[in-house]
Amino acid sequence: MIDKNNYYATRNQKTDEKIELLLLDLPTFCMDFIYGTSNNTTSLTRLNYVYDLRIFFDYLSKIKKIKISDMKIDILNSLTTFDIERFLNYLSSYKYGNRCLSCDERGKARKLSTIRAMCRYFFSRDLITSNVAAKVPTPKIHEKEIIRLEGNEVEKLLDYAESETAFSGRKNTYHNKLKVRDFAILSLFLGTGIRISELVGLNVTDFDFANLSFVVTRKGGNRTILYFNEEVRDALEAWLDYRYDLKDVPKNEMAMFLSMKNQRISTRAVQVLVKEYTKEVTPLKKITPHKLRSTFGTDLYRQTGDIYAVADFLGHKDVNTTRKHYAAISQDSRRESAGIVKLRKNNEE
Repeated sequence: MIDKNNYYATRNQKTDEKIELLLLDLPTFCMDFIYGTSNNTTSLTRLNYVYDLRIFFDYLSKIKKIKISDMKIDILNSLTTFDIERFLNYLSSYKYGNRCLSCDERGKARKLSTIRAMCRYFFSRDLITSNVAAKVPTPKIHEKEIIRLEGNEVEKLLDYAESETAFSGRKNTYHNKLKVRDFAILSLFLGTGIRISELVGLNVTDFDFANLSFVVTRKGGNRTILYFNEEVRDALEAWLDYRYDLKDVPKNEMAMFLSMKNQRISTRAVQVLVKEYTKEVTPLKKITPHKLRSTFGTDLYRQTGDIYAVADFLGHKDVNTTRKHYAAISQDSRRESAGIVKLRKNNEE
């Protein structure tokens, strides 16, 4: 029997070890912030803090003409709102290391939130004299029209994932090795609406097939029981049968979904497989794991008409976050309206 508490402690330890390694790329005072917030943040939150701060201090080193290793906490006192606003503008198209990157509105908002958290931490401890980050407004996030799969597209996607000839050449060879896993992943997304971070964090011990249920770790570390239907159960059980026959899987590897290297599948790998399958089925839509989540949320709302039930299942703390699924109804109305208007009246006679 696996000791779950010990397993999660080990996983958090690995994240913390990664944080310690990445902190070497940051000013030394950042270590105080990261570990000073450890009692009220998750390991994943702190890891994201580190990723954001690496980009921020890399930017400061360029405009302030100072090496990151030479930066002292006084550099935060020298910041102006203009500096931070320029940084947010810089994120639209920037270079980190050898990579050319860009951030959308949500990415900018997250990085500003990280800077605010850092400045608030040091300001509350009288280690800096002002908190200019608090004066910088959050970038306006424009609500985008919901992109999701329609009912026939869901069926086409699952049929495609199961087929023997989804791709060509060497790519199809890999597909046939992984299609049982990929089908299970797509089915779980579409049948439960879980987040990608929740999916990659799942362990085989999180599932109770007798009750068609499983446990997910939500944002903030809360553990929640969710349920799935028989279609999802069949896909998951087929994958588990395949998984248990795999060779060279370490005995202590409890990840539900594995990579080709028999390790826990990465977020990036899941993003790629969703993209590869969906672009073949619906090339005009850029479908991501989050859009599969939206597909589930929209379908659930259509079936129940209960926005609070959708919010609870998706793990939204604020029902207003869930209201975007009303977009499905408005799009249905537009589609019906388009059929009412006739361009050539004579065609009706």
